[in-house]
Amino acid sequence: MASTASGARLSVWRTSISTQWRLRRFVMADYDQVAALWSEAGDGLQIRPSDQPEGLALKLTRDSDLFLVAETTAGLVVGVIVGAWDGRRGWLHHLAVHRAFRRQGIATALVAATEEALRAKGCLKVNLLVQKANASAIHLYRSLGYSDMTSICAMGKELAPDANEAAAQPAALGK
Repeated sequence: MASTASGARLSVWRTSISTQWRLRRFVMADYDQVAALWSEAGDGLQIRPSDQPEGLALKLTRDSDLFLVAETTAGLVVGVIVGAWDGRRGWLHHLAVHRAFRRQGIATALVAATEEALRAKGCLKVNLLVQKANASAIHLYRSLGYSDMTSICAMGKELAPDANEAAAQPAALGK
């Protein structure tokens, strides 16, 4: 069995309604399947330039034990989560499960394994951002004990233009 840095056993095969699956660390050979999962997921999941192979390879150098996939016995990647640890807070990003494999405990297992790895690093609190329109994700996270942070205003700033935006506005960049 493979273990995370925290000693968590990820390769335990689990039987769900239709197939067996296990959790394991993401490897770059999974990229095409993971990218397809993220694209198929829809539900407000935004793919950024940092989600391209180069960005994910960099992610693996920092905390590969927080980047997990769910894989069937046939080798099909059917779930993914990207966790992050900044030394103070843990973060959950890009949780996705293939539509045909939802409601089989995969998302719950991915979140639990990521939380366990974060806890082993000394993390005391985990945050996440989810699109308000993604009712199924909100329901899942609430069922796992996550609550709305009503006193917080989520904000962001793009430090590098999105590749799609840059391609759509080449003339504006020269002015």
